[in-house]
Amino acid sequence: MSERRVRPALSPKKHSWRRQPPPPAAPPAEPPAGDPVAAPGDVQRNGGSIVHAALYRDGRHVSSPASLAETFRQLREYRDGMAWIGLQRPSEDEIHSLAAEFDLHPLAVEDALEAHQRPKLERYGETLFVVLRAARYLDAPEEVDFGELHIFVGQDFVITVRHGAAPDLSGVRKRMEEAPELLALGPEAVLYAILDAVVDGYVPVVEGVQNDIDEIETEVFRGDPEVSRRIYELAREMVEFQRATRPLVGMLHGLMAGFAKYGTDEELQRYLRDVADHVTHTSERVDGFRQALADILTVNATLVTQQQNEEMRAMAEAGFEQNEEIKKISAWAAILFAPTLVGTIYGMNFDAMPELDWAFGYPFAILLMAAVCTSLYFIFKRRDWL
Repeated sequence: MSERRVRPALSPKKHSWRRQPPPPAAPPAEPPAGDPVAAPGDVQRNGGSIVHAALYRDGRHVSSPASLAETFRQLREYRDGMAWIGLQRPSEDEIHSLAAEFDLHPLAVEDALEAHQRPKLERYGETLFVVLRAARYLDAPEEVDFGELHIFVGQDFVITVRHGAAPDLSGVRKRMEEAPELLALGPEAVLYAILDAVVDGYVPVVEGVQNDIDEIETEVFRGDPEVSRRIYELAREMVEFQRATRPLVGMLHGLMAGFAKYGTDEELQRYLRDVADHVTHTSERVDGFRQALADILTVNATLVTQQQNEEMRAMAEAGFEQNEEIKKISAWAAILFAPTLVGTIYGMNFDAMPELDWAFGYPFAILLMAAVCTSLYFIFKRRDWL
């Protein structure tokens, strides 16, 4: 690697990661011939992980180097400039190259290489390391997609490392380039702009989740059998959303507490307070969503239990009615069995049978059948079988 860049000394009265006003210098030299200048917006460079790299001086865009090495070289030339480097899923070699150039702490470098970090803000000497969890709402599958953003903020550089599709920082870069007076405030202005973009990205997510909850409430009272699964999946997303927003509240209040200590610009103070208000509001909404989903799940379980009880009662009533019908059928079958039995016995046509030659044999058989049937009828009637 080329020789290390020497940074200007810091004044003890100023913020340790805020770029100091440059001493009077000659107008900047033109970028070397052949240096490509990228169009605004994030564009992947040569299939690598560098999404965008740009140099700024006094809030004005100077150049857009095509590689990290070129970025380092040009930043040495513009000693009072600021580099803004955007990466997406960088390799270890790229991260280690940045770490060697900007004196990044090994622990922060290790975290930047690995996704699934919790939102946090840590200070390593002159560098701030910030981890944010961005979110976006996908309309087609009606779900929340989370991304992870790692930010290194130093005296004259901002490095963003994205893990995931969100957030898209091209809008932040364009906004800052259109406000050079804000960009001239240095790397901390870029950090606050990124924080604002991430927090603003929560707004459509909150609206999408609110619509989902309204639909779920309708499905619950309509008795949709698939609603329990949807409640569970949305509740899991709200857990992730809460993990993204709740730590951010403490992080922003920590930055606000250091306003006086680090001499933060008044405009940036107002900017940060506004971001803190928005993220507090979003965090409260997310907490409300979790409670609402818990209540909806309880109501759904109660309605399902009531429906099951009604079905069991209907089955019991149907079984009771069926038993009553079976008893009636059995009673009439028993009544009809008596004359059938008598008639069958006397229909066997044997010669040596009692009462075959008796003159009252036929009336006796009829009377016997009637007596047995009548007796059985009153017996079943008393037992409510008929």
